Amino acid sequence: MKPRGFANNYKEMRPDWLNLLLLAINMGKASVPGCKLELQKMTPFTMDGDFVLGVIALAHTRVDYPNRDFRETPKPAHCEGFQIRFYRDILAIMFATEEINQNQHLLPNHTLGFRFMDSCFSEVVALQDTLLLLSGGNRTLPNYKCEAHLTLAGIIGELYSSVSEVMARILGVYRIPQISISALHPMLSDKLQFPSFLRTYPADTMQPQAIAQLLHHFNWTWVGILFSNTDITSLQSQKIRLRVVENGGCVAFMEKIDNHYPSERLLKVAQVIHQSSARVIVCSCFEVHLKPILELLSIWNIAAKVWIFSSAFAINPDMFTRESWRLLNGSLVFIGSTSDIPHFTNFLYNIWPSAHSWDTFTKLFWEKAFGCQWKGQNLTDMVTGKDIIPCTGEEDLKALDPVIFQLNDLSMSYHAYLAIYAYAHALHNMILEGPMKDIFGLYTNIHNIKPWQVLHYLKVVHFTTESKEEVYFDENGDVPAVFDIMNIQIHPDDTYEVIKVGRYDARESPGDEISLNITAILWNQNNQIPRSVCSESCPVGYRKSARMGQPTCCFDCVPCSTGEIANETDTTECWKCPENQWPNESREKCLPKVIEFLSYQEPLGAALAAVAIILSFTTILILFIFYLFQDTPIVRANNRGLSYLLLCSLTLCFLCSLTFVGFPMKLTCMIRQPAFGLIFTVSVSCILAKTVTVIIAFKAVNPRNQLRKWVGSKIPNFIVIFCSLIQLIICTYWISSHPSFPEYNTRSESGKIIVECNDGLTILFYCMLGYMGFLAIISFIVAFLARTLPDSFNEAKFITFSMLVFVSVWLSFIPTYLSTQGKYMVAVEIFTILSSGAGLLFLIFLPKCYIILLQPEMNTKEHLVGKKTNNMKKKSK
Repeated sequence: MKPRGFANNYKEMRPDWLNLLLLAINMGKASVPGCKLELQKMTPFTMDGDFVLGVIALAHTRVDYPNRDFRETPKPAHCEGFQIRFYRDILAIMFATEEINQNQHLLPNHTLGFRFMDSCFSEVVALQDTLLLLSGGNRTLPNYKCEAHLTLAGIIGELYSSVSEVMARILGVYRIPQISISALHPMLSDKLQFPSFLRTYPADTMQPQAIAQLLHHFNWTWVGILFSNTDITSLQSQKIRLRVVENGGCVAFMEKIDNHYPSERLLKVAQVIHQSSARVIVCSCFEVHLKPILELLSIWNIAAKVWIFSSAFAINPDMFTRESWRLLNGSLVFIGSTSDIPHFTNFLYNIWPSAHSWDTFTKLFWEKAFGCQWKGQNLTDMVTGKDIIPCTGEEDLKALDPVIFQLNDLSMSYHAYLAIYAYAHALHNMILEGPMKDIFGLYTNIHNIKPWQVLHYLKVVHFTTESKEEVYFDENGDVPAVFDIMNIQIHPDDTYEVIKVGRYDARESPGDEISLNITAILWNQNNQIPRSVCSESCPVGYRKSARMGQPTCCFDCVPCSTGEIANETDTTECWKCPENQWPNESREKCLPKVIEFLSYQEPLGAALAAVAIILSFTTILILFIFYLFQDTPIVRANNRGLSYLLLCSLTLCFLCSLTFVGFPMKLTCMIRQPAFGLIFTVSVSCILAKTVTVIIAFKAVNPRNQLRKWVGSKIPNFIVIFCSLIQLIICTYWISSHPSFPEYNTRSESGKIIVECNDGLTILFYCMLGYMGFLAIISFIVAFLARTLPDSFNEAKFITFSMLVFVSVWLSFIPTYLSTQGKYMVAVEIFTILSSGAGLLFLIFLPKCYIILLQPEMNTKEHLVGKKTNNMKKKSK
């Protein structure tokens, strides 16, 4: 049996029907009787009516051409392989015709008839049938009508695209309307080649889109494709593949199948299916081509697959073995939109040979359905032998198994039913409009209509069925692309049902074309929606990384990099968070970063601030003690004014560290570093001046020494002013040209926003520190050289130790400062300021406070001068 939609090699077929046409023309031109070769014994049956429709449909599946030995008159070819399923479609045409003739509102006072011809699934026979319908009578005479009163309104036929094309090329020449009930080929929509062709079954144009949307709906991104070895299925499979890729899916394999292929090739295809991880297989193929593949797969007992069939597949369990048929459990099949045909089932069970004596196929159906034989006849060649059951015509049709009519799939019958109604409505509209003019301006009445006039009304026909479905043709003669999605449900007892579970309507808005009742679908395994993916979805926080040499649907899941997130599944890239945000632990969303700065509320900031205040009060207390005892020798020694200035500057040093604590602001950032540098420079300058004062004081004891004229406050004041002036110039330039400013640092530490002061031109900061360190080293060297002066009055020793501590602290500050960041960097600088200032305070002034408060007897000029000094004076005299 040849599958529906099968497209033959037209280059090989056309010579046959062209030769047949030439033969028919020559036969028509013959003026004298003679013998002729009868290609087929025609067995038409007719139902009379005011308007007659020619019906070329399928009842038998093949033509048997007898051998010709040229010794006797050859017998005509005859059709074989009567199929009840196709006869059911013929009955649908008969039912629709009778229903219309009984309808008082459609074609009132007029009847509809038909003249049926069997195509026998042959393009040659279909062509002969077409010419016979056009000519009338029993002779094929192109351009001649042998029956004077035959009013042929149009033709219905055929089921298959290849046969429909042969008919359409002839009928298009005469503009005789033709409606096919199941031809799929998109080529037939070309009105230049087929101007009078229409069809009630949706064309194959939108079916790839429908299948791709179904795959996308279930997120089946990893699918295999099988297609029959025909042009229509090959074209459809390529379109399906393109649509799948456009929707982000991939095709695991794509194999061509045919039942005539060698077993080795069929085995290879079956192995590809068996070894593939794809759980879903799209089959744009015919059932006869899929049969050997399923039989091989049933032997291997493969894991459950979901089969998705195009409308080219006919649901026919009798074609498969029990094991191979069960593999299709849970399959989804696209068919042209079908509704119930009211009362059609009752009509089927009331077919009697006596009631339909003009139906030549009723007896054929009777023999096949009941396994009997009419007396003196054997129409189906099924019953042979001695035990022949005679047909009586009284057998009970209701006793037959309902499966015999295959009522699970009425798609072809329904579209045949629609075709009859389309003609009826077109003719009804013609009656309403009255007489019409032909191309020559002559009026024609309804009893002498021209087929091209029917074609005109047929193109614009628009009616609604009892099931509220609109039927109309577009400019290509196609009905809207509406498909029903059917689910094959095979029960454990091997009974089966074909349930409508969805619908695809191309007229809906984009994205809403497909609708599904998922709960009604029976799946093959565990009754759960299967998954068919090459790689499982990447969760949030991960991105897809393609595998080398594999399709895009095969990938690995890689975590997002630091600072990036992926808040969608199956994303190919991660996104950076804004600078003020940071990914959470699972890297699926951005969270606000923690704002960090050294605040008074945290223990570290509070402790440093408390130490700074304590040291400030301690310095003020020492200053107060020095003020109370300002007239004592130990306070007056080594320039009392320098001591006061040093204590004041140290107080400011401790207090300036407070500007480093708290939220950085523009003012505090701008002044804190220059203030700290300038105040510390004054402190170090004071220490340097005190050390120089000590040296001058001792060297000037000798009256002949030239240093006597420098004794006093001029040199110390000059040192302090000059050294501080240089630092003041550096800091002034820094503030005026590149001042520090607050900055939100989002780069230094992950998950944090460090609010800090940007020092502007960093080189100026290190110039300030370098100059302060230079003064400290000079002070240390000078104090170190003055360490040999008399012990009782040697302040240079304390200055040496204090400067040693000062230099050591600041030398360790630099690497520590550079190795830290954030609030700890600020804490390091505060600690360095406090520790270096405390070293100066305690090493220089604590011994003096000890003498002033606890050893007042040592706070005398004699003790400060010491014995060594007196002996030196005596020797000089």
